[in-house]
Amino acid sequence: MAASLSSAVFVVSVPSLKAKKGRHLGSFSSPNSFHCSPLSSSRFLSRKFHSVQATILQENEEKVTVEESFQSNSFPEDDSKGCSGAPQDSSSSSVLNRWVIKFEQSFNVFLTESVIKILDTLYHDRDYARFFVLETIARVPYFAFMSVLHMYESFGWWRRADYLKVHFAESWNEMHHLLIMEELGGNAWWFDRFLAQHIAIFYYFMTVFMYVLSPRMAYHLSECVESHAYETYDKFIKSQGDELKNLPAPEIAVRYYTEGDLYLFDEFQTARAPKSRRPKIENLYDVFLNIRDDEAEHCKTMKACQTHGNLRSPHSYPEDAFDDESGSILPQAECEGIVDCIKKSVSSH
Repeated sequence: MAASLSSAVFVVSVPSLKAKKGRHLGSFSSPNSFHCSPLSSSRFLSRKFHSVQATILQENEEKVTVEESFQSNSFPEDDSKGCSGAPQDSSSSSVLNRWVIKFEQSFNVFLTESVIKILDTLYHDRDYARFFVLETIARVPYFAFMSVLHMYESFGWWRRADYLKVHFAESWNEMHHLLIMEELGGNAWWFDRFLAQHIAIFYYFMTVFMYVLSPRMAYHLSECVESHAYETYDKFIKSQGDELKNLPAPEIAVRYYTEGDLYLFDEFQTARAPKSRRPKIENLYDVFLNIRDDEAEHCKTMKACQTHGNLRSPHSYPEDAFDDESGSILPQAECEGIVDCIKKSVSSH
C-alpha cells in the first residue's frame, strides 16, 4: 500500500468541557487539533489540561480526520516568533536560528520521503510485512533518546526522569505493535527481517548523533516517522475495514490493550489524563484502530518535545491538575543539544 509523506493534520473532535465526573482528557493547547507541520515546535510553549469527556473511538463515532496539509518546504520568512514562542528581534542570532530550523526540518522531510519511496516500491501489496518493517524502525528513536539521556546523567550534566519514563513507555508501546505484526506473519520472509534490522541499526546511530547535536531536530524526525505511520494505518483501515471486522484479534493485542497494569500504556500519552483511554478489542479492526490512534499520540508527544520543558509524565501531575481549566505553564527544562549550547555561548559574548 503506497503512502505519501505529506505529514498529516489530525483533527480530533472533543466533547464539551462539562464532562462526566471521573473522565477527563488533557490537551496541549486550547485548539483541539494538532498539525504535523515543519514549524510545529513553535506552538507548544505551554499546554492546558481541560476537563473534557474522554471517549474511545469506535466505528459509530466521529473518526479522526486527516488533511493533506504538510508542505515540506514551507517556512515563514517573517514569522514574529521563534521556536520557544518568544518574540524575535532583528539580531543575526535570531535569523540564524530560523534558518537552522528550516535546514533541520527540510533535511528530515527529505530523508523520510526517501525512505517512504523505498517502502512503497517494496511493499505496495504486502501490508503486514510493511507494518513489520515500519514498527521495527519506529521504536528505534526512543532507544536512542534514552541512550543519550543516560549518558548525560552519567556525566552529571542533567537528569530528566520524565523524559526517560515517557520515552521508555513509547518504546514499550511500539514493541507491542511489533509483536502484533509478528503474530500476523509480517516477519515471515528473511528479506523483510534483514531489511528492517539493518535500517534500524543505521537509524539508531544516526538518531543518537542527531539527538546530541539538536534534540529538536531528532524529535522532529521522529514526528515525521510517526505521522507517516498514522497515515499508513489510517489508509489501511479505510480500505480493509470490512474484512478486518471479520477477523479475530491477536492474543498479544488483547493482553496489551485490555489486561494487566496499564500504567505504561497511559504514560506515553502525554496529552491525556491517565486512565482516560481504555480500548475495546473485539476484532482485528479494533486492533488496527488503536494502533493508529497510538501513532497519533506519539506524534503529539514528539511535537511537544520540540520545545524545551514542554514534556512531563502524565502521572507526575496531581489528580486535580486535569480539572484546572486555567491551565498551567510547564517549567523550563534545559535538556539541550550541542548546537543549542554553542549558540547560547556565542550570544552571551
